[in-house]
Amino acid sequence: MSEPNSSYLIAGDDGIPRCRWGHGPDIYRKYHDEEWGRPVADDTRLFEKICLEGFQSGLSWLTILRKRENFRAAFAGFDFNRIAEFGDADVTALVQNEGIIRHRGKIEATINNARRAQELVHEFGSLARYIWQWEPDSREPQIGEQTDTPIPSITKTSQALSKDLKKRGWKFFGPTTAYAFMQAMGLVNDHVEGCAIRETVERERRAFERPR
Repeated sequence: MSEPNSSYLIAGDDGIPRCRWGHGPDIYRKYHDEEWGRPVADDTRLFEKICLEGFQSGLSWLTILRKRENFRAAFAGFDFNRIAEFGDADVTALVQNEGIIRHRGKIEATINNARRAQELVHEFGSLARYIWQWEPDSREPQIGEQTDTPIPSITKTSQALSKDLKKRGWKFFGPTTAYAFMQAMGLVNDHVEGCAIRETVERERRAFERPR
């Protein structure tokens, strides 16, 4: 195990060292500590995250977190079987909903992706079974330009996942979005060395029963 690099960590007023990105408003800290990186096998939560990552594109995740409950209310709790039935009137209402990101393309993509999710369930038995086949065997190196962080933004697996979903008709799920999704849903553990949450996440990943 490598030595922790303090430039990637920050201790909050509670004295707990966290990934530097996880320091901020309470809602962001809570997300870092209690959600990000913990393995998820629930189809609804996986679909929600795919959708919210798409809405986040070009914005901050903090913006999405603050609107998450509004998104859940607007999109039927992210039940993709219900969203798949949305029509033109629903799109019009969503575009006028000030509680969410009123981007018509992303709204229509969410409805499209709900229908594509149903197809994956038909083929694989669950969305989780499809998603977890993309768990990398080990940490992958970053692709492209290096940054001042040890955490990649795109990997070969995220490129392949994005490409496969695009081929299946999914929208607003590029390779960067795919890797952010993989990080958040626990397919990788990208809490940096020295983060107090890293070992907790690693224990959960070891105990997690992968969908088969």
